[in-house]
Amino acid sequence: MTPKKQLTALVTVTLGGTATFASLCIWNGNESFFSDYVMPFTRRLDPETSHKLAVFAMKHCLIKKQVKPDPESIATRLWGMNFSNPIGLAAGFDKQAEAMQGLHRTGFGFVEIGSVTPEPQDGNKKPRVFRLDEDKAIINRYGFNSEGHEAVYSRVKMEGEKPERAVIGVNLGKNKLSAMEDVGDYVDGVKKFGAIADYLVINVSSPNTAGLRGLQQKKELENLISCVLEARNNLGVTKLPPLLLKIAPDLNEEERKDIANVILKDHCRVDGIIVCNTTTSRPSDLKSEFKDQTGGLSGQPLKDISTRCIGDFYRLTGGQIPIIGVGGVATGQDAFEKILAGASLVQLYTSFAFQGPPIVRRIKRELDEILRSKGYKNISEAIGKSALSS
Repeated sequence: MTPKKQLTALVTVTLGGTATFASLCIWNGNESFFSDYVMPFTRRLDPETSHKLAVFAMKHCLIKKQVKPDPESIATRLWGMNFSNPIGLAAGFDKQAEAMQGLHRTGFGFVEIGSVTPEPQDGNKKPRVFRLDEDKAIINRYGFNSEGHEAVYSRVKMEGEKPERAVIGVNLGKNKLSAMEDVGDYVDGVKKFGAIADYLVINVSSPNTAGLRGLQQKKELENLISCVLEARNNLGVTKLPPLLLKIAPDLNEEERKDIANVILKDHCRVDGIIVCNTTTSRPSDLKSEFKDQTGGLSGQPLKDISTRCIGDFYRLTGGQIPIIGVGGVATGQDAFEKILAGASLVQLYTSFAFQGPPIVRRIKRELDEILRSKGYKNISEAIGKSALSS
């Protein structure tokens, strides 16, 4: 063999071996490999391209399914459903319901898709996502980019028929051209997805659709919830899907009290609340050059704001309305603090974007260790402990 052919063979073997090694590390969800190589590579891409690449990877199940069962300490039951663990993926990642099976394989206890609007719409102009690396945060102003009810419905229905799947929530939004006071978009969403979703979410808290947050005002909210609940109760299905309300963190004390009072009324009694959406506020210690971009801020800066908001709503509702806590969850300790504040389940998104699939297993492992070290046999024993003592 000539020296040139020897060199070619050596390069081929080396590249082939490297590619095989990398593929196996990705397939196995190797934490170090993702931290040292995969995530730094994705950060070289613009944020929306990186997002699309992540959805593609989950859609095509490029991560090996978690085989080891979740610890019993983190299993829970809510709304008549069993959750193998309380860690879910928040709406906003899998907007078009393309990657539910891959996300289930990653180890999430439940997956929330959307937000979904009745008619397809493009959302806001690009650029509309900004990565604040120094702050471990993201600002987005996507504006409910959605392929619409029809396209998403077929995917959710197909996933729901699989024997092994995650608990699936469908987050419902409004089209931009719909009048803000019109509740029809949400009613249509309930009618469309009510028979196939494990739970439904009424999203009135996105900061990226003009006027939407006005639906959190007492009078408007009472009208919205009563109409949507009526539609849900008239679905004519054997098991009615739980109806949840997703609220904003940027509410004053009076507004929080008003929302709590509304959702405790018999004709407006939702099955749960998601606390909370992204914030329009900007902490003074943000470092990134993108900190002043318009949109909703998520990630580490939202963590304490969200936890306080969870505690407030747990106290205001007397613990009667189950809470899904979301905002700045990146460790098992973060999840534990949300649970202590009053959350029955926890969601993450931004940390998943920054750290990749291995974060799910790590948070579950850390949460199990924390529960055992604190003497809790199950997460249900810890719910609301700090809220009640404060």
